[in-house]
Amino acid sequence: MAEAENYSAPRALAFQAEVKQLLDIVIHSLYTDKEIFVRELVSNAADALEKMRHLLLIEPETFDKDLPLEIRIDPDEAQGTLSITDTGIGMTVQEAEQNLGTIAHSGSREFLRQIAAGQTVDASLIGQFGVGFYSTFTVAKEVIVKSRSYRLEAPGVVWFSDGSGTFTVLETQRLRRGTTVTVRLKDEEKKYANPDTVKELVRRYSNFVPFPIFIKGVQVNTVQALWKRQKSEIKEEEYQGFYRFISPGFDEPTYRLHFNADVPLTINALLFFPGDNPEAFGFGRLEPGVSLYCRKVLIQAKAEGLLPEYFRFLRGVVDSEDLPLNISRETMQDSALLAKLKNVLTKRVIKFLTDEAAADPVKYAAFFKKFGMFIKEGVYTDIAFRDDLAKLLRYDSSKTTDGALTTLAEYIERADKKRKEIYFLTGPDRETVAASPYLEAFAAGGIEVLYLYDGLDDLVMTALREFDGWKLVSADSANIKLPSSLEAEGDAAALGEPLPEREGSVLARWIKEVLGDKVEDVRVSERLRASPAALVNPDDMMTTTMQKALAVSRGGAMDTSSFILEVNTRHPILKKVNERRLHDKDDPLARDAAGMLYDIGMLAAGLMVNPRVLIERSTSILSSALNAGLPHTR
Repeated sequence: MAEAENYSAPRALAFQAEVKQLLDIVIHSLYTDKEIFVRELVSNAADALEKMRHLLLIEPETFDKDLPLEIRIDPDEAQGTLSITDTGIGMTVQEAEQNLGTIAHSGSREFLRQIAAGQTVDASLIGQFGVGFYSTFTVAKEVIVKSRSYRLEAPGVVWFSDGSGTFTVLETQRLRRGTTVTVRLKDEEKKYANPDTVKELVRRYSNFVPFPIFIKGVQVNTVQALWKRQKSEIKEEEYQGFYRFISPGFDEPTYRLHFNADVPLTINALLFFPGDNPEAFGFGRLEPGVSLYCRKVLIQAKAEGLLPEYFRFLRGVVDSEDLPLNISRETMQDSALLAKLKNVLTKRVIKFLTDEAAADPVKYAAFFKKFGMFIKEGVYTDIAFRDDLAKLLRYDSSKTTDGALTTLAEYIERADKKRKEIYFLTGPDRETVAASPYLEAFAAGGIEVLYLYDGLDDLVMTALREFDGWKLVSADSANIKLPSSLEAEGDAAALGEPLPEREGSVLARWIKEVLGDKVEDVRVSERLRASPAALVNPDDMMTTTMQKALAVSRGGAMDTSSFILEVNTRHPILKKVNERRLHDKDDPLARDAAGMLYDIGMLAAGLMVNPRVLIERSTSILSSALNAGLPHTR
């Protein structure tokens, strides 16, 4: 080190054997991103300043008492160096030797023992002059440390090493309080002497350090760590500014959750619920939007596993001092503790949404229309929180109007408590679902049916199965038994008398013979009113829509061989078919009509009908009708 200063005679010392081993681990395998060394040095500086801030309150006299508590970073592209200076507690000569050259105080021996044993690394190692400091040797050909302790009589110290196995220490009086670490960069690492590069790294990893950080005389960490402040002290514009800082969009957040907890973990969190959902606009799957901090230092941006996948739309910060991290701060080792943190956060988010939904149902309904897809994803993926998430679901229904949504609990409040069933039906939109033949009997009896328009809803209902002891049942299920009392007085006259029971059964068997193995059975319907036929699903475990999606994913057509075709023997079409069957059971028109009833059932169920078959059958029936001179009925 060529500097014209008055130093004591230099003393060359060797790193302890364990430190040599440590350096080898740090340089060659511990840090996957070399840029982390900037974060480590800034964190060490912040820790030294925090200790100094405390000492200034309790110590009557300290060296350089009036120095401001700050961090200054000086990238020098001409010299190929990067210097980081703090005005913290500094080090004495003995402390420099112990903390930087031996393992007595740095905790390195314990670190090496834990690494060798495959154990979780002690979080207390983070932020000390120890392992984090050694990360500089991933980019340095030499590291120079100048430090002066806050103690009045302690001389300054200069420590330098190339990391090869020895270090040199000497004393000096020509230093201010604090520490400067100067990294002489390797030729291939000169990018870290670029001010813009360093500024970006500081903003990414250390923006919320509670002391001003200056680069080339300009403070770069101007956004405060709001999550560590009391909510009563924070202005709304500060929250908005923070959201702008962490969110890439231009929307306004719908909700904000700011909370602090001490048990079961120490947590400070500030989470935002965005106003816009990019996934709904087809911009691809969102990355996690919540970053993990420890003592205001970034541990992991867009932290995976911090919250369930279905809360990936959230934006914000979680800071916990209880996390045991690996020594490079890059990964969390204690999966059990991470699971506990995830569990606490998930509970708080769900409770928050539940409270907001109760306080302002209209606002929550608007939020759900944008972000309900994530809540639904949680219902069918997260067994632990499924019941709680189900309370957050909102649906259109046959009893709602003007775009209002209902909850499952509200459905139960309105329903006949004897039935203990919640009915639903999927379809592309309200108009289509409301006109479905499956709902004719429900409408006649005033029984509410939920209208489901999202493909995820089938997964939700299949996974949920029941809510608060009420079974969830698709309205197209073959196993629904609606009470006979649904046939109101005068209903028979309006709809027409059905075929006699025995005659209707014979007709159903004949249609089954015509259709063959296309369906499992044909039976006389008790639910249909105006429609001639409907295809019903005997599988209570999987909705028709899900079976259709499964068939498509396998590259095949929908197999209805297990379905049941229900026919309405009140309907004039069925009566005409029966007449022609009685005259001639092989009547071509009657057989085409039987096939068309199946096609009608397929279309009502939202299933694809073979276009060629449908065209041929329609053409044949149309030709027969025209030749017979039948009256036009529409």
